[in-house]
Amino acid sequence: MKVRMASEKDIGRIHELLSQVAMVHHRGRPDLFKSGQRKYTDDQLKEILKDKNRPIFAAVDEDDRLLGYAFCIFQQHLNDNILTDIKTLYIDDLCVDESLRGSHIGTAIYEAVLDYARSQRCYNVTLNVWSCNESAMKFYQARGLKPQKVGMEVIL
Repeated sequence: MKVRMASEKDIGRIHELLSQVAMVHHRGRPDLFKSGQRKYTDDQLKEILKDKNRPIFAAVDEDDRLLGYAFCIFQQHLNDNILTDIKTLYIDDLCVDESLRGSHIGTAIYEAVLDYARSQRCYNVTLNVWSCNESAMKFYQARGLKPQKVGMEVIL
């Protein structure tokens, strides 16, 4: 297995894995997440793949078949009134095929993201995790991530 940047040839598998993530969220919060929907269209994915500010990391097997991915976004608040100008790489979505979870593919992707962020002189790597996704919470905590902020709600 190796981790490389995703390309258009990965779009079909990306959609399959995005569907797995969507179902995790739907099962955890059906009041917020629709069932059976796609996060991106093919055209949207093609645009993201071209955007240097939105790298997508792809873990692939020896046949170059996508096993998992990490969608990332560079963030920086230049000349903000209260925030410093640090450069952040935000992990928007990280997924490993559900049939392969526990085989350290997610760790390899995460480590590739960290290495890339360091090479791009980022100050930090951030992400959001839905509290209903306990396995993802445990995965990130095992890698040393700690809460940066907490989103809260009251359902009316």
